Amino acid sequence: MNKNNLPEIKTERLLLRRLHPSDWQMISFLRSDKKVNKFVKRSSAESKSKALEFIEMINEGIDSRNLYYWVVTEKNRNEMIGSICLWNFSQDNTIAEVGYDLVPKFQGKGIMSESLQSILSFGFKELNLKAVEAFTHKRNMPSRALLESNGFKIILGKIDEDNVDNLVYEIKNEGQ
Repeated sequence: MNKNNLPEIKTERLLLRRLHPSDWQMISFLRSDKKVNKFVKRSSAESKSKALEFIEMINEGIDSRNLYYWVVTEKNRNEMIGSICLWNFSQDNTIAEVGYDLVPKFQGKGIMSESLQSILSFGFKELNLKAVEAFTHKRNMPSRALLESNGFKIILGKIDEDNVDNLVYEIKNEGQ
């Protein structure tokens, strides 16, 4: 796997870029808002200091080539509206997990689908991943619909040991 610096990714409507300390307010919102986190078990970042700690941790992970984390923005606007990442790589670096979140007012507009397609392309073409997995709560129907509409299939019998209410999805690299 070739883990270069985090590239900016441009799509028709979006720019996916690196996380900056100035994004702390949106990180705080996305990691603490009850609606955004309804189906997610993760630590919150309800204060500026916790948000900045999270940003530092993410950027250290990028710099040490352990993860890829993009801020989702609309083109020509630098304002963070969500995030998407490839992380939790397998030991042989052939499988990664995708994670994502989006400000509620931007949901249902195809933004996350556009983001997901672009990072899948990056993962399969640039990182030579064989597969990408996604863990989502069984009752999170919008997330399940996003995954299924983008070619992910449920891995029958695979259990998320950290959250038994999650389903595990996978998409395989057809070019491998």
